[in-house]
Amino acid sequence: MKQKTIKNPVTLSGVGLHTGESVKLTFKPVPAGHGYKFQRLDLDNQPIISADVNRVCSTNRGTTIKVGGAEVHTVEHVLSALSGLQIDNVLMELDGPEIPILDGSAAGFVEALLSAGIKELEEDREYFVIEDPIRYVDEETGAELLALPADAFEVITLIDFNTEILGQQYAAISDFSKYAEEIAPCRTFVFLRELEMLFKHNLIKGGDLNNAIVIVDKPMKQKELDALAKKLGKPSVKVDKSGILNTLRLKFKNEPARHKLLDVMGDVALLGKPIKGKIVATKPGHKANIEFTKVLKKVYQEQRKLRGKPKYNPDIEPLYNTVDIANWLPHRYPFLLVDKIIELSEKHVVGIKNVTINEEFFQGHFPNNPVMPGVLQIEAMAQTGGILALSTVEDPGNWDTYFLKIENAKFKHKVIPGDTLLFKMELMAPIRRGICQMYATAYVGNKIVSEAELTAQIVKRS
Repeated sequence: MKQKTIKNPVTLSGVGLHTGESVKLTFKPVPAGHGYKFQRLDLDNQPIISADVNRVCSTNRGTTIKVGGAEVHTVEHVLSALSGLQIDNVLMELDGPEIPILDGSAAGFVEALLSAGIKELEEDREYFVIEDPIRYVDEETGAELLALPADAFEVITLIDFNTEILGQQYAAISDFSKYAEEIAPCRTFVFLRELEMLFKHNLIKGGDLNNAIVIVDKPMKQKELDALAKKLGKPSVKVDKSGILNTLRLKFKNEPARHKLLDVMGDVALLGKPIKGKIVATKPGHKANIEFTKVLKKVYQEQRKLRGKPKYNPDIEPLYNTVDIANWLPHRYPFLLVDKIIELSEKHVVGIKNVTINEEFFQGHFPNNPVMPGVLQIEAMAQTGGILALSTVEDPGNWDTYFLKIENAKFKHKVIPGDTLLFKMELMAPIRRGICQMYATAYVGNKIVSEAELTAQIVKRS
């Protein structure tokens, strides 16, 4: 799929649920790769805040992101709308600190975005592909979120508040053409018993019965209801037989579960990349959603690092075995440190080194705790790179390779007996006058164990 933005700017206004402040929100089209960003027009220098899970500063009844002194409150509904419509890039300008709550759902944002039109860009989408199960559990709340491999994005939510009014509820979406109709209209909800606590914590200043479903799961006296009505600015409130305050009709029997799904999508959108995978969320909440998204981001970042990792199948015949390599390189035991070459092109080469306890250097290098020296990893990578350099000459066995420079060498994990090292060498510039500049990466399994920038020169043997 291609990345998407909107065709035209579009503006809507409302009040913030918790701050109670009036705010104007304008969506603006942006180029590919921009992602989701907010801009506070009401602050000095009009700071821009990326929708990034690492920017989250609060999950108290909503998700708040912050950079410096600039905050944006309650971002989850608008981000859910963008995710549900599969819009990848947009700038959201605000003249206040909080996204408008509107009716407590994502429907208003969806309506505005659809009116602006959706534009397909030339650049492809970059997905976070779930390759293995990823699990997060919040022991305190019992929330559990799980990401599973799947061919496309799918979200399932299950909620259980131990109350007969709601019961156990389930919601799911896999066809996002139905998001605007089946998920976006689902409103936020709150238990009546929670309202007093929210008032005490100076929250829901912009809350009323038009933007939240209030669920009553215990009997209340009329005097208590009258006091609540006064706080909400209403002449009176009552509880209907379904346990919903003021006879508000649910749009779906499982509207609370659908709204939780909406929230999960919005919070997970702070990953910054669309997902190919199935998200299963049991008893989700903003805190658990955000912690889960942080775990996803960590896995995604590791996955990006390993995107260029070569695939090694020992059953496939190598391009060059040890005997072939010895015909090219002048090195001999114990200094021939490459066993196989499995890939070779004009710009890269991949070599294999099987590390065994029989290596000569293990006798003196931490003999009771054998670790392959980092300098020998560098040497092995250089020998692998030498194969690439020598592949450009007619008589490779008559040339030697000499180091000129080693830069930015990093050793990230120990290499021990039994490991299989994969060395990937990539040209950083064309080979000129026999000088090769290469970026070297060494892998063991799914770990990068070392990397460096190497410069060497091949010189014909006299």
